[in-house]
Amino acid sequence: MGGGLRHSFRRSTETKAMNKTMKTVPEHEALIYAMVTLSAADRTMTDRELQKIGDIVQTLPVFSEFDRDRLVATAENCGGLLQAEDGLDRILDIIATSLPPRLHETAYALAVEVAAADFHVEQEELRFLQMLRDRLELDNLTVAAIERSARVRYRVL
Repeated sequence: MGGGLRHSFRRSTETKAMNKTMKTVPEHEALIYAMVTLSAADRTMTDRELQKIGDIVQTLPVFSEFDRDRLVATAENCGGLLQAEDGLDRILDIIATSLPPRLHETAYALAVEVAAADFHVEQEELRFLQMLRDRLELDNLTVAAIERSARVRYRVL
């Protein structure tokens, strides 16, 4: 019985040590990282995508307490992290560890919103969305609902 407790304590200590080495950012920034990374996934950040990110930050209640003057600096920080060899994995880790579970769906929905802004989603963007939903451990039904909602909102005649 004592060995189980020791093992549990050791695992808890290892997890805490790993979390200390893993970088976290404020929740607002993690949400912005999700949008910026999606936009950069195909190596082309379009004006529509950038405008959509700005609109989202300006209008959605989740960003009501965010200092909008920090948007460009936050996007640049994200871009800098993406330049590293393991940048995409690091960004996904930052997003997942910085956001509480109640904001995981929000992060995915915001990334989908940016993807839909161009009325066409590139293969690289789809791959990033898959990686993001896996890292955030979103269930298939939730993902389908978020994606369907975006398709309906961005439908053209």
